[in-house]
Amino acid sequence: MPYGDGLAVVVVTYSPGESLPAFLDSLAGATTRPVTVVLADNGSVDGVPERAAREGRAQLLPMGENLGYGAAANRAVAGLDPDVGWVLVSNPDIVLGAGALDRLLEATERWPRAGALGPLIRTDDEVYPSARLVPSLGRGIGHALLAPVWPANPWTRSYRQEGSVAERTAGWLSGSCVLLRREAWDSVDGFDPRYFMYFEDVDLGDRLGRAGWLNVYVPDAEVVHTGGHATEADTGTSAAMLREHHRSAYRFLADRYRGRRWAPLRGGLRAALGLRARWSTREAG
Repeated sequence: MPYGDGLAVVVVTYSPGESLPAFLDSLAGATTRPVTVVLADNGSVDGVPERAAREGRAQLLPMGENLGYGAAANRAVAGLDPDVGWVLVSNPDIVLGAGALDRLLEATERWPRAGALGPLIRTDDEVYPSARLVPSLGRGIGHALLAPVWPANPWTRSYRQEGSVAERTAGWLSGSCVLLRREAWDSVDGFDPRYFMYFEDVDLGDRLGRAGWLNVYVPDAEVVHTGGHATEADTGTSAAMLREHHRSAYRFLADRYRGRRWAPLRGGLRAALGLRARWSTREAG
């Protein structure tokens, strides 16, 4: 379906607290273009998304239950008007820098095959490595095994692409704040809803690349990730978050090594990630 050049923002919420008003406040300075804002709400109980809708700051789209980040975003994007050709999908705990959204849109002219464009993300005055390589088997195993005990190991440094802040292509971009070309989004059917939390952005970036689109890092556009409000509310404990992270990691790798030939490898990955999850959750607990 051909789309126009309209802009929408989809924010996936789950009891976002005061992070949501801060996000909406920052949006006014992030773009000079008219923008439709949709809150894909996964069952908030704090009343904040409803208040934003009553104040006319956004449209509220209740999911009726907690579908997870990717599935909620999918439903919201599917309901947008055909005039909307660009969609920023974001966490609520993001503060957009001045002109950030306009800079992402300007970069689309330099990268006509860009399917996703991501800003520079700051956390606690540090630059978060939000534009990374796709975790291949060797790189992924090296990072997973060594990062907790040797953070500067070469596999982790390669995967995270730390220190590289020039405008460039990447294997995937952080889903906490990413601008998506709707045509590209449709070509890969959006997020894979099997990922409840974690790796849905890795999977999306990989599938966009396989479909011939580019994931482009645009560091001239800056945002601040203020915290993990939705994650904390949803899981309750860091141990639950770690277990979900390892399940998603296994799903991502298993999807890319399918068939009987790779069954022993999948079995080994499942066992190794299971052991690492138990070790990590014991450390977290």
